Amino acid sequence: MAAPGLNHLQQRIVAALQVDGRASWRKIAEALGEPERTVTRHGSDLLESGRVVVAAVTHYEHQMILACESTAGTALLSSEALAQRHDVTFCYLTTGRAEVVAEIGYHDNLRELLTLQLPATAGLRSFAAFPVLKYFKTIRGWRSGALTPAEEQTLLARTGHDRTEWTLPETRGPKDDEILRTLREDGRVSLEALARRTKMSETSVARRLEWLLGSGQCSIRALVEPALVGYPVESMLWVQVPPHRVEALGQQLSAWPEVRYAAAITGDYQLVLNLTAATHAELYALLAHPVWSSDVTHLRTDLIVEARKRGGRLLSRG
Repeated sequence: MAAPGLNHLQQRIVAALQVDGRASWRKIAEALGEPERTVTRHGSDLLESGRVVVAAVTHYEHQMILACESTAGTALLSSEALAQRHDVTFCYLTTGRAEVVAEIGYHDNLRELLTLQLPATAGLRSFAAFPVLKYFKTIRGWRSGALTPAEEQTLLARTGHDRTEWTLPETRGPKDDEILRTLREDGRVSLEALARRTKMSETSVARRLEWLLGSGQCSIRALVEPALVGYPVESMLWVQVPPHRVEALGQQLSAWPEVRYAAAITGDYQLVLNLTAATHAELYALLAHPVWSSDVTHLRTDLIVEARKRGGRLLSRG
C-alpha cells in the first residue's frame, strides 16, 4: 500500500535504513537494484525533510512503562513535560483513561524517580509504573515490509537483528560519551566527522563505535511515522495472561509484522504491545485473531492519537 508522500522507492529506502541505518547509499542501491545516484537523491531528501530520522538510542540498565492520567485539559502539557526528559524513550497521547503512555529508563534512581520527579510533572494527576521484565521486540526490529528477505539479509549490519537484552559494562569513557551524543544527533554521521569531534583517529573511532553497538550501549534506529509507510492506525495493547503463557505469547506476537514493540511487564498486565495497522478494519481483524482466545484473560486496546517522542527523539507537533 503506497503511503501519501512516499513513492515505492522511497518506502524501500526507508525499509533499508530500518535494517541498517548507517548503510551507505551505495550499499542500499546495490541491495535494491537501483542506480546509486537515484537512491542518494531520494534518501538524502528523506533525511533532510525529517520524514526519516536515523539516530542512536542509548540503552538504560532498566526501563519501565508509565501510564499517566492528567488533570482535565492538561494531557498535552503532561505529555510535553515527559517527552522533554532525556530518559524518556517514547511518549504517546492515547484514547485510554491513561491518556499519556511513556517509556522511561532508570539505573539506581528508581526511588527518587517515583517519589519526587514524576509526581512533580506538570499536569500529571496520577500515574502507574510498570517495570519492563523482558523485551520481545523493540522498534529497532520493526520492518515496514517493503523488502524481500534476501534484500534484508544483504543489508543486515554486523550488529545483527533487534537487540532485546543487554548488560551495560562499566568501562565507558568520556570519548565514548561524546560519540554517543553525536550519534543521538545524527546516527549516520561519518567516521571522519566523529574523529574530528572526539579528536581520535578514524580507526579508533570505528573500533569504539563497534564496541558501543556490539556491547549494547546503544542501537542505531531509523525512526519513521508508521503512517508514512502505510500504517496510519496505531494502538497500545495491554494483555493479561497467566504467567506460564507469557513467554510463548510474547514470542509469537513479536513475529507479527504489525507489532512494533512487545514487552513483558510487572503489574496488572503481563504484556504491553505497540501495534500498527493500515485501517481500523485491519486492526479489528488483528484483535479478532484466535491467539487472544488462548489463555488471554483480558485485552485492552487504546488508540495512539499522537506520538510526541519516538526512539528518544522529539517529534514536531502538528
